[in-house]
Amino acid sequence: MVISSLADSVTRSVESVSDTISEALFEPVIRLGVTGLARSGKTVFITSLVANLLDRGRMPQLSAQAGGRIVAAYLQPQPDDTVPRFDYETHLAALLGPDPQWPDSTRAVSELRLSLKVQPTGLLGGLQGPRTVHLDIIDYPGEWLLDLGLLDKSFDQWCDETWKWLGERESAQGFLKAAREVDVTAPHEEATAQDLAKRFASYLQVARTEGYYRCSPGRFLLPGDLAGSPALTFSPIPVETASKRGSLHREMERRFEAYKSKVVKPFFRDHFSRIDRQIVLVDALGAIHSGPEAVEDMRSAMSEILSAYRPGSNSFLARILRGKRIEKILFAATKADHLHHTQHPQLTGIMQALTRDASDRARFSGADTLALSLASLRATTEETLKHDGRELDCVRGTLLETGKQAAFFPGALPEDPNVLLAPAREGAKTWLDGDYQVMNFAPAQLSLKPGEGPPHIRLDRAAEFLIGDKL
Repeated sequence: MVISSLADSVTRSVESVSDTISEALFEPVIRLGVTGLARSGKTVFITSLVANLLDRGRMPQLSAQAGGRIVAAYLQPQPDDTVPRFDYETHLAALLGPDPQWPDSTRAVSELRLSLKVQPTGLLGGLQGPRTVHLDIIDYPGEWLLDLGLLDKSFDQWCDETWKWLGERESAQGFLKAAREVDVTAPHEEATAQDLAKRFASYLQVARTEGYYRCSPGRFLLPGDLAGSPALTFSPIPVETASKRGSLHREMERRFEAYKSKVVKPFFRDHFSRIDRQIVLVDALGAIHSGPEAVEDMRSAMSEILSAYRPGSNSFLARILRGKRIEKILFAATKADHLHHTQHPQLTGIMQALTRDASDRARFSGADTLALSLASLRATTEETLKHDGRELDCVRGTLLETGKQAAFFPGALPEDPNVLLAPAREGAKTWLDGDYQVMNFAPAQLSLKPGEGPPHIRLDRAAEFLIGDKL
């Protein structure tokens, strides 16, 4: 194991040196990781970002565009032939068609390369021709990112921690009852292992629909070609005493270690460790609507996710000595178009409070961080209505369930984020002083002018933070 780890480290260092020298001498490459937990809008974000970088009429806060330095942008074949291509054209057609639909969610790693011709600035800018900057966008499920925290845990540690948060959830009691009835010290029987694994995977699916965010291992939700394999046939079990070889406990422990070595480590080595810019998308409004328990669960999940990052500077020497680091992390609360713009500062404040600890750690390590609220594709318009003698700032859109137009007031978010975070940490079951609602809006029908990408909220500011310095 030690030799294998050293070999992996050396391989990554050699690849990093090669990439660094190639980028310095030829064409720089920005590897942007896009992730988030379920329903956070990763696919829509990437589709709209690419569309708005190809047609930049709605990107005034991207300084390279405002300064006229971007000469052209175009899609190219991705550099990694073993990773599926992000299906940009299909997703864009779904959003811009006569009957617009939200595209399918992320279910596996995918990649897309967008190249930009940029005119250099400075003393030599007038003497040089445009240079090419490649933006490699890597899309991966946030549920997989939660698995990185498993690498530092033993099976028994994982069982103890998982058992605790399962015990706090009413919908998990059926699985817990079945697990308690099994003698984990008895000889392993495959039928028993499969039954527990299926019950656990079924519960995780239920937990996700209930608004919970800690739903790992992530491949239990998105198994892909690993469905039914021994690496996905384990579950948390009550562990009280050491077990003998050949027992159910020992076999599940072996499969847990196989999951880490065969599933989690390759993902980290092949994809995650090569990212140098990252955006983490969060459906904070959905969690608030689900209640204090969902908000606290989201905060805990975000803490676990962000502990997996290796933030820091990516200077030439640093990359040679220690490999790539994530030098910029953007925390974005999505679906800002579900609120009137007067409440966007409150949503941003909640996002800042949720990620405060992770942001402080990242900045201490030399990385830049930013929290903001955005809408990758604006699906609503704003209007002010009178109700019971007072004016309400509402949003209007097409309801996803019925297809009807409706104006909606979601409730006023507090100025102080602790009004929400404090009761969430204390285990409150409901909000005492507010009722926060969320509607599901369908994408609006759009008619774009030449040179304009889809309408958005602060997507250009996000792009400026993530890639503006490289342009």
